[in-house]
Amino acid sequence: EARLFDEIIYYGDTARVPYGVKDKDTIIKFCLEALEFFEQFQIDMLIIACNTASAYALDALKAKAHFPVYGVIDAGVEATIKALHDKNKEILVIATKATIKSEEYQKRLLFQGYTNINALATGLFVPMVEEGIFEGDFLQSAMEYYFKNITTPDALILACTHFPLLGRSLSKYFGDKTKLIHSGDAIVEFLKERENIDLKNHKARLHFYASSDVESLKNTAKIWLNL
Repeated sequence: EARLFDEIIYYGDTARVPYGVKDKDTIIKFCLEALEFFEQFQIDMLIIACNTASAYALDALKAKAHFPVYGVIDAGVEATIKALHDKNKEILVIATKATIKSEEYQKRLLFQGYTNINALATGLFVPMVEEGIFEGDFLQSAMEYYFKNITTPDALILACTHFPLLGRSLSKYFGDKTKLIHSGDAIVEFLKERENIDLKNHKARLHFYASSDVESLKNTAKIWLNL
């Protein structure tokens, strides 16, 4: 929808997800193997559309790739800086267990001078999104389970690329005070500012590939992307 690209090649490692519960070495190994897949194409840049992979494998991918590689964490942090000028406001980061354990968001935000940062692993949200549960009693129970001891934040960073699909329910739960920040919107703005990309007059052509069950991935993408 941002019309930044003529063509997008999407690869999902469906045979080995979720990455969010795996250790650092395994995540890096899987990401480098995914990089080998892209070598058959002439691509101009690689976007790691996963916060966990961005947290652990960005440097390894940059070292091996022959094209620019972007993760989504720096973009998410920049979006937070633009949205939240008061460095004493409360920030809540929600993500997979592995992303939270990496402390990549926390370290970057602390470096930028933010003083009130909470980080919470909300791993149950991932399979719920994959099952198409974006609202309702089941999700409400999960939110109450995770957030029962959390004060309402000024900014909620959706540090998993699954979580924007829960955005409406999360906004309803926390209320108007909380600004939602997610890496999908953030990476678009990040690339507009960092790369000299001429906007196209058409949406990008999408090609889907997967390490297992590509048809299921396509069907899920149609729902998520309103295709």
